[in-house]
Amino acid sequence: MEYRGFPADLAASMVVEASFDAASGKSFRVVSQSGSKFLADKVLKRAIDSEKEASQDKGSTALTPANYRFTLLKNETLESGLAYVFDVEPLQASKFLYRGKIWVNAADFAVVKMETQPSKSPSFWISKTLIESTSGKTGDFWFPRKLRSETKVRIGGGAVLTIDYGTYEVSSTAPPDRPH
Repeated sequence: MEYRGFPADLAASMVVEASFDAASGKSFRVVSQSGSKFLADKVLKRAIDSEKEASQDKGSTALTPANYRFTLLKNETLESGLAYVFDVEPLQASKFLYRGKIWVNAADFAVVKMETQPSKSPSFWISKTLIESTSGKTGDFWFPRKLRSETKVRIGGGAVLTIDYGTYEVSSTAPPDRPH
């Protein structure tokens, strides 16, 4: 994360290990952090807490007709193949919902790209946030690859948060076959 503006330019970095289990959901472990302790504590750790909070109630944050109005804009070919481009508009304001464009892979119906902004500002201090994210396929599954969020702060400044999701490991915890 980089912040440029009043009262100083600051930067912080954090390495986080994330895991997901179908039964217990997402969990996060901070592996290391460097740079501004203020940014690490007040922004990066809060981002992790928000991710945990959003994952608790999947129904209210899901990309479904219960939460969004979808308008098909066009088809577009990406590196991952043919994609449908949709305008998405949230049905209610929430810090966990967004508005903008999404690209949906035509073969797998996975969201492969997003250019959005939050439907509700998470803080009075934030005047505008633009979010760009991409996903990629590992085995049979689509995962986030990179997210870049550019935020304009009301008191003269701006912040850029970049999340590189790294590599994924898909493991099966299916019970062993039982004898017949």
